[in-house]
Amino acid sequence: MPLRAVIVDDEELARAYLRELLRAHPEIEIAAECPNGFEAVKACAETSPDLLFLDVQMPKLDGFEVLELIDPGPAVVFTTAYDQYAMRAFDAHAVDYLLKPFGADRFERALERAKERIGERKLPAAIAAERPAAERPQRIVVKDGTKINVIPLDKLDYVEAQDDYVALHSAGKSYLKQQPIAALEAALDPARFVRIHRSAIVALDRVARIEPYGKESRIAILADGTRLPVSKTGYARLMEAMGDSQGSRSSTR
Repeated sequence: MPLRAVIVDDEELARAYLRELLRAHPEIEIAAECPNGFEAVKACAETSPDLLFLDVQMPKLDGFEVLELIDPGPAVVFTTAYDQYAMRAFDAHAVDYLLKPFGADRFERALERAKERIGERKLPAAIAAERPAAERPQRIVVKDGTKINVIPLDKLDYVEAQDDYVALHSAGKSYLKQQPIAALEAALDPARFVRIHRSAIVALDRVARIEPYGKESRIAILADGTRLPVSKTGYARLMEAMGDSQGSRSSTR
């Protein structure tokens, strides 16, 4: 399968230059080109890209605002004429930061890093998908100083991302574990736990209802009253998981 890339830049010449550089890579398919942040958010929701070339300063939404609005997943390479955003870019876990004007050699190094990042993300998910349910972990161990907390997955309500940590919420208590949310997602059973937002995973049987929130947003309300944001992609995953769950229950009757 080719890797899907989205190019986001308000300058046509900059988009054309990236398009030309990518012609040497038939394994990469340009899924969309966007002249502003609004179109970028829409394109990412529709195409689920593996790779995102992202300008910083653009009309309507800047590059960092785009990252806040899309689901996690794409390896991000910033392409910009401004060097003052480099630290912020790497804080946002960007793969690389290309300062315009950059040459083909510099672009190739960035692309190689992006491919490595994509491979690192896809491998655990692929392994987890092939793992039988009986072999998945049934508990999460969290070390807190000299104290060890063991959280059975049956008692895990939801998970929130906090930079390189996850906050595990169980029975009214929270536990902080140093682990990216994507790695935890890959280990959990997708029939029981659903990634509903870039920053949240929820236990399917804890969801009491889903309500609209704003013009195009939704929130999931859990049985204990907790309210969690639901992205467009997360809503689709949630509906699919709920449908599969209902189908499994009816088939066993």
